[in-house]
Amino acid sequence: MITPTRMRLRDVVLVGLTGLRARPARAVLSALGIAIGIAAMVAVVGISASSAADLDRRLAALGTNLLTVAPGKTMFGEDAYLPDESVAMIGRIGPVQRVAATGTVPGTRVYRNDRIPVAETGGLSVRAAGATLLPTVGGTLRSGVWLNAPTATVLGADAAARLGIGRAGVNVLLGDRWFTVVGVLRPVPLAPELDGAALVSWADAKQRLGFDGHPTTVYTRTADSQVTAVQAVLAATANPSAPNEVRVSRPSDVLTAREATDRTFTALLLGLGAVALLVGGIGVANTMVISVLERRSEIGLRRSLGATRSQIRGQFVAESLLLSLLGGAGGALLGAMVTAGYATVQGWPAVVPLWVLAGGVAATVLIGALAGLYPAVRASRLAPTEALANA
Repeated sequence: MITPTRMRLRDVVLVGLTGLRARPARAVLSALGIAIGIAAMVAVVGISASSAADLDRRLAALGTNLLTVAPGKTMFGEDAYLPDESVAMIGRIGPVQRVAATGTVPGTRVYRNDRIPVAETGGLSVRAAGATLLPTVGGTLRSGVWLNAPTATVLGADAAARLGIGRAGVNVLLGDRWFTVVGVLRPVPLAPELDGAALVSWADAKQRLGFDGHPTTVYTRTADSQVTAVQAVLAATANPSAPNEVRVSRPSDVLTAREATDRTFTALLLGLGAVALLVGGIGVANTMVISVLERRSEIGLRRSLGATRSQIRGQFVAESLLLSLLGGAGGALLGAMVTAGYATVQGWPAVVPLWVLAGGVAATVLIGALAGLYPAVRASRLAPTEALANA
């Protein structure tokens, strides 16, 4: 018996490429149709993801993941306090990304000079501040630098305006001590209590102003998906001996809206992606069916020369896979370029999820294989005499 030679993978690929090169115009147009479908999917997903990233950036500025901890009241109605180590303990919570604290220095007021009557405080306060305060609350300096030396102070926006100070290098009186203004803040929407305060370092507040070291407000930035979980443990973490004496802010309503928006975007992207892949698969199937009808003589000749049914199936499946791979890769690249261009024009961060690029190409190849399977089986079932007679 004559045993048919098995075709190696390399041979199958070469035969598939030969079939595509024999009809380059049809192959290019078919790949282009697939590429346009995949490009549309990638572009829609990428543009939506870029828009969502810009929305997340804007919402982050609103403090959606910012929680604050403050002392409440004791069971006797007296003012409670947070332990000195509460900031360090909160920082050990896994999802907490940043933590910073301020502490009000009671009885210490801010004066432009020593000739201002003691009663005229202007409603300004003095607060001890940690080194990481600004990035935690989203604060920025209008001028100068952050606390960088002993007897240095940074003024909030309202405090600077009331004192008539617009630049660094001016001395102000905090209680009965002179401090040098080294910086002025812009307004801090997430922590408006800082606008009317003079901020000093924690060490200065304790050594020179009689600060007791107990934080009065602890600010935390948390992973968005863990805000509710972190809120539930903040009180017990900040003051394990009396968690009922701790006040914790509730998550922002904007965070809930943000999560709902993300879910809507995800559902939209999956729906559009499925439609684009379906269109691409139909295009591949249509191309391969027509190819089988047009190439009956070639199929008959190959069968007459000894090609087996499995080799014929392999040839057409290979053509279908190569066609899908070409269209999928080109479409992914084109979609990424469209996304980058549109995001740049809109001033958004350009975001093209890797899973969209890899998944789009992989899904196109898979659909191409399935779409080419029926024409391949149909081609392999043609009898040599029938194929040559009807050619």
